[in-house]
Amino acid sequence: MNGWQKWVAQPQGLWLRRALLQVHLWTGIGLGLYILVISVSGVMLIYRNELYRTFAPQPRIVSVSGPRMEREQLTAAAERAYPGYAVTDLRERGEPNLAVEISLSRGEELTLRLFDPYTGEDLGYALPAGFRFTAWLLDLHDNLLSGETGRRVNGIGGLSLVLMSVTGVIIWWPGIRSWRRSLSIDLRTNWKALNWSLHSALGFWCLAFVLMWGVTGTYLSYPQPFSDVVEYLEPFDENNPVERIGDTVLYWLGYLHFGRFIRRIPGCGPGCNSTLMAVWAVFGLMLPVMFVTGVLMWWNRSVGKL
Repeated sequence: MNGWQKWVAQPQGLWLRRALLQVHLWTGIGLGLYILVISVSGVMLIYRNELYRTFAPQPRIVSVSGPRMEREQLTAAAERAYPGYAVTDLRERGEPNLAVEISLSRGEELTLRLFDPYTGEDLGYALPAGFRFTAWLLDLHDNLLSGETGRRVNGIGGLSLVLMSVTGVIIWWPGIRSWRRSLSIDLRTNWKALNWSLHSALGFWCLAFVLMWGVTGTYLSYPQPFSDVVEYLEPFDENNPVERIGDTVLYWLGYLHFGRFIRRIPGCGPGCNSTLMAVWAVFGLMLPVMFVTGVLMWWNRSVGKL
């Protein structure tokens, strides 16, 4: 048989498949912690608007006692409470019994606090813990808590997911006679075979989502090369400023990543949007499962034999 015939009938012995298996294996192991962090945070951020609404800050009531402090006095009180910080903003509410919101900064470090406008007492964070956690989670997912550097690393992670998707679908192919068997999970076998079956089936059914997240994650981290490709294929014509196909593709790359389509797909209202968000969340949780099953496969084949 020639190479193509071997690939169709029994690809397991081909050197290219074995090489791609190693690429897939070590890329997956190397990205393990990253995949766990990105997938879990991404699933939670599908519902970030709901989280922000749930933990939205509420007005803080204070006792009206004595004369109200002037802005300069409140600024001085805040800077005494936080040495080394400088007040960058002070917001007074319309009602006399509401706390004042003061922003302070020290270098790149920012904090937002509530102060009693009558006593100058620090009343705590202006934003509830849940609200701050959601914002932290968004920064973790988008930037790995490292600003522009973290976002660039995320782009590399996205490209790695694309690589894993391509190599995964190639090494998934078991041959023409048994490919249907690799689409399902065999619950009647031993745990090692079950683990392999789970990884193989999930990899196939999740392929489109994993590839999509890899491409969209790369785009969100490195948008300029994508824009350059659109500009090259469809140069912008100032005399005919119509929306280009490439512009539409880039628009959807941004929204596909988090699966929020309300008012973006015709007829997709709250019910449709909630359903699609749930689908995105379920497939997002499959990434950690595939990582764990992949590690177990590696352990069984390598470490477990020592």
